[in-house]
Amino acid sequence: MRLSTRVAALCVGLLVSHHAAAAELPQRWVSAGGALSEWVSALGAESKLVGVDTTSQHPQSLRALPSIGYQRQLSAEGILSLRPQILIGTEEMGPPPVLSQVRSAGVQVELFSAQPDLTTLQGNLQHLGKLLGAEDRASQLFQAYQEQLDQQKIRVTRAQLKEKSPGVLLLLGHAGGKPLIAGKDTAADWLVQRAGGHNLATHTGYKPFSNESLVSLDPDVLVFADRALTGDAARAALFKENPILSSTRAVKDGRVMELDPALLVGGRGPRLPAALKKISAGFFPGTAGQ
Repeated sequence: MRLSTRVAALCVGLLVSHHAAAAELPQRWVSAGGALSEWVSALGAESKLVGVDTTSQHPQSLRALPSIGYQRQLSAEGILSLRPQILIGTEEMGPPPVLSQVRSAGVQVELFSAQPDLTTLQGNLQHLGKLLGAEDRASQLFQAYQEQLDQQKIRVTRAQLKEKSPGVLLLLGHAGGKPLIAGKDTAADWLVQRAGGHNLATHTGYKPFSNESLVSLDPDVLVFADRALTGDAARAALFKENPILSSTRAVKDGRVMELDPALLVGGRGPRLPAALKKISAGFFPGTAGQ
């Protein structure tokens, strides 16, 4: 009888400790990064979010949350008005004086890397899982993500045996205005390469090109991402503001693709493998669906 009492007391003690540990985890979250916000949701903790930045558009339910503005141009007042316990973002988040103000107000600030590589993603997910008390779920998500990318690599390898990798230019614009061309060492360049394309831009980062220079590269495929418009409106604005694009091989062959700009900020998000598969189908139309 005495032993049973001790066992019962031990069980109660463990249960109390578990609840105490859970209570210590931050419960009011603000996220300044689309990919991070998506991972919080994928980890089953969307209900903890009390505010997000303007790049946090997926899932659509996040759009109903209070906005703290663009991740690079945050204000301490806007963040603190939501009474958060934790603010998460990548090294793209700022400006630094605002982050210092938020820390000084007693809010935990956690910075994650935006580098588009698997090792970084694994570390980010592990850290995020620990902060949420969902470490096992984070490990499962990473494993599934890695498997999807492995499948993507196989698809691209098979496609490249049958078709030539297309020369690609990725344009990032705003309401069709003069676009920036995505060069090396960008998330866009990583995406183009993993989808099986060859980025024709040789510069580093995002830079404006003259229309004449852009046309001289004569891409096989044009991929565009507009930060203000989507769908037919984005396409129409792009060609209205940059009519010379119509003389490129890509446009003449009808190989113009739209990309969600949210996929290019904040590191790798959970929607990226599906986006890569879709882009690859456009890069290699003869093997689409295989």
